[in-house]
Amino acid sequence: MFKKVLIANRGEIAVRLARALHDLGVASVAVFAQDDDGALHTRVADAAVPLGATGPAAYLDGAALIAIARAQGCDAVHPGYGFLSESAAFAQACADAGLAFIGPTPEQLALFGDKARARALAAECGVPLMPGLDHATSQAEAEAFFAEQAAQGAGGMVIKAIAGGGGRGMRVVTQAGEVAAAWQRCTSEAKAAFGEGGVYVERLMPRARHIEVQVLGDGEHAVSLGVRECTLQRRFQKLVEIAPSPTLTPALRSQLAQAALAMARRAGYRSLGTFEFLVDGTSAELPFVFIEANPRLQVEHTVTEAVTGLDLVALQVQVAAGRTLAELGLSESAPVPERGFAIQWRINAETLDAEGHALPTGGRVQQLAWPGGPGVRVDTHAQAGAAPSPHFDSLLAKLVVHSATPDFADALRRSRRALADCRVGGVQTNLPLLRALAERPELAASQVHTRWLAEVLPELLGAAEKIAASARHERAEGTNDAQSGPALAAAEAPEGAVLAPMPAKLVELSVRVGDTVAAGAELAVLEAMKMQHVLSAPHAGVVRELFGEPGAYVAQGDVILVLEESGHAATHAAEDAAAHDPDHVRPDLQRVLDRHALTLDAARPEAMAKRHARGMRSARENIADLCDEGSFIEYGALAIAAQTRRRSVEDLVANTPADGMVTGVGGVNGAIFGAERARTAVMAYDFTVLAGTQGMRNHAKTDRILGLAQREQLPVVLFAEGGGGRPGDVDANVLAGLDVGTFAAYAALSGRVPVVGIVAGRCFAGNAALVGCSDVIIATKDSNLGMGGPAMIEGGGLGVFTPEQIGPSGVQHGNGVIDVLAENEAEAVAAARRYLAFFQGRFKDWTCPDQRLLRAVVPENRLRVYDTRAAMRGLVDEGSLLPLRTGFGAGIHTALARIEGRPVGLMANNPLHLGGAIDADAADKGARFMQLCNAHGLPIVSLIDTPGFMVGPEVETTAQVRHVSRLFVTAAALR
Repeated sequence: MFKKVLIANRGEIAVRLARALHDLGVASVAVFAQDDDGALHTRVADAAVPLGATGPAAYLDGAALIAIARAQGCDAVHPGYGFLSESAAFAQACADAGLAFIGPTPEQLALFGDKARARALAAECGVPLMPGLDHATSQAEAEAFFAEQAAQGAGGMVIKAIAGGGGRGMRVVTQAGEVAAAWQRCTSEAKAAFGEGGVYVERLMPRARHIEVQVLGDGEHAVSLGVRECTLQRRFQKLVEIAPSPTLTPALRSQLAQAALAMARRAGYRSLGTFEFLVDGTSAELPFVFIEANPRLQVEHTVTEAVTGLDLVALQVQVAAGRTLAELGLSESAPVPERGFAIQWRINAETLDAEGHALPTGGRVQQLAWPGGPGVRVDTHAQAGAAPSPHFDSLLAKLVVHSATPDFADALRRSRRALADCRVGGVQTNLPLLRALAERPELAASQVHTRWLAEVLPELLGAAEKIAASARHERAEGTNDAQSGPALAAAEAPEGAVLAPMPAKLVELSVRVGDTVAAGAELAVLEAMKMQHVLSAPHAGVVRELFGEPGAYVAQGDVILVLEESGHAATHAAEDAAAHDPDHVRPDLQRVLDRHALTLDAARPEAMAKRHARGMRSARENIADLCDEGSFIEYGALAIAAQTRRRSVEDLVANTPADGMVTGVGGVNGAIFGAERARTAVMAYDFTVLAGTQGMRNHAKTDRILGLAQREQLPVVLFAEGGGGRPGDVDANVLAGLDVGTFAAYAALSGRVPVVGIVAGRCFAGNAALVGCSDVIIATKDSNLGMGGPAMIEGGGLGVFTPEQIGPSGVQHGNGVIDVLAENEAEAVAAARRYLAFFQGRFKDWTCPDQRLLRAVVPENRLRVYDTRAAMRGLVDEGSLLPLRTGFGAGIHTALARIEGRPVGLMANNPLHLGGAIDADAADKGARFMQLCNAHGLPIVSLIDTPGFMVGPEVETTAQVRHVSRLFVTAAALR
């Protein structure tokens, strides 16, 4: 199963996906456009990341979505429906990035996304097709086809977009004179909606029913999960969906299912998919025809879930994760049983004009109330107080009503009640139209077709207006008699009236008539959306009249009370404000402060004393030294070790503060470069907490801060002291730890932002694996650094060693693992600050040595060796030289430095070693240094004095050919 899934969508489907993933135990990451900030899907997901753009374009930026998925440690992407859900290119890009695309394969998306190819597949499988042209059709070809069909007695033709779906780029033509305009409109709509303007044409089936078959395939086998009726449409946009179809005979239903499965099996289909047909039950010659396949999750999947009891989203995710139909309990030979009927009603923020055009409505949702009871489900993203964005689809909610009885009338009767119970205030919706539809006898008798709604639209709009007027009247008068609300509406409000800011329940009146109150004083408490809102005095004054009663329901703008402005009250207000103590700390805040205090060093004096006795600093002391004073903002301070199954929470709070990992963002060198350039992500393993080991929650904290560093392009400093993976965390069921994304996330930052590892004390196993991915490693002389500690080595039967024998600094400095060797932690932190400064900008103030001294660096006698480090010191600004890897690769010196304040990389051959000839170690050192400078845009100054590469039989035993050639490869890639 997947570990974490990016939801590349918005609205109700993003909410649905997040909840399904949660049920599967899979973490979810939401994304949001600027005009979706605060949307419901961002709150139900485990994490939410901004896309930095507005409108649909934000959700169509595949590269940005993939970058976010990788940064967040996701292993899969769910596209939902719409947007990129049918993009073969996006699915392929996900695969190329190592992400599973929860949907069909790119090849299958390309197949079914091309309507002409899909029709060809249907023909191969013997599935009936509506007569038409199976290619991108020109206007002239469309006109000729219409004339041909008219001659055969057809009632017209349909122009359809080759790409996409959802009714866009689609027109019915019944008159020859309409062909040109309809063709042009369809091509332009298709181009705008799908980026592909091609259209094709088919004969019109005038009184067709729209039936679709829900299919699930695992790449080897495929099953039908039932049929849905989607006949009720407005201008090819589905409005009401029913499962199963109330009109299909068992024989015709079986034919449709077998046709869909034949196509799915021929394509080796994997994932959910819908195969759509037009059905004319009265025609013996052509009872049904295939029209298209939608290779994705459908909006109307809900009705299939209702009658089958299956979770289609969960099934789709599990198939994408590699499970087979058999493993999911589904068989090609055993049909999925269904119970009763389900109807989905699409509630949109729109109205219809007389021509049937949908007119999106604006405003802010002021009231929301959804129906409940057996067989009623609402999938929605609407929130009270939110304003639906005009940039997106107008769908607010899907009302799904199910009746388990075999009588379709029961589901329809339950729907009428549920629709009447829906309350959406502040925004006009199509609820009146849906209620009018539910009352039509043709629907109850299933005597409808795809063009029926357009034919009866004037009657429906008239009935809808009466329903809307009745609803407005009910809201104006109230529905609960004496308890319906205050006795006075805003239109009659006297001077000084205090109005209800929202529809709500009046919980409490905090004042009485005659009370003198200060500005800002509490007047009343309202409850909306399960939250209590204090109604405060807009000015100082005297309460003259009360209109509401506790327990009453008030509408927005209703008068709650009258507050007459008063100078005496204003004086009282000033006195009251002066009497208030701004330093007062409430008990709940004090509990939070006390809990945070337990994470600090002062709360653990014994652990700190032991640490200091070893001559070492705490993790927090190192961070305080690294970051500018007062700049560090900690993330996740209250985490504790995941060991509550075997230890008390009190014990863990006291002894595992921050779960042994302090993370946050602080400023480094802010006085020189300013606060913005100084921002740095900092992570420090705390050796006083479980030996600095890596636990479940500190992995989560690490992943969070690394994701922030990637997103904000922040440098990273890691204090890596610790013993690697922790075996004692028992609060999660982990088998092999293969779902840990920390290491990949840290490694992915290499070359993108400066990454610094600092080692003091002992750093083994997982901690060493992390620090080894750093651009530079700064270590103290008393450090030990190794890929396995004593316990791991002994457990592997490799011998018994003390920690001091494993990877001492002398060894790791000599072999090039350690870039900068420091005397102690203070010196190491100072080196980290110096290193980061090279990537933060130029120094305004600088001095340089007397340049005349450079004249004597190179001896007049060219046969005499000399120290090129003297040239390096004399060439650069005073005090700016930071040598790297001084214990390794003696044939080349490397350093960061400044020249006239500008950061540069500096390389110099060393004539004191092999006469300046370059051996394997020197080549590796030089190549790695060039990569570092190249990644961060530093120019390289190279001081060359070499006879070339070292030669001879001995040097070839070191793989000299490969090592020295790496210099060429790296240098050729410099930008």
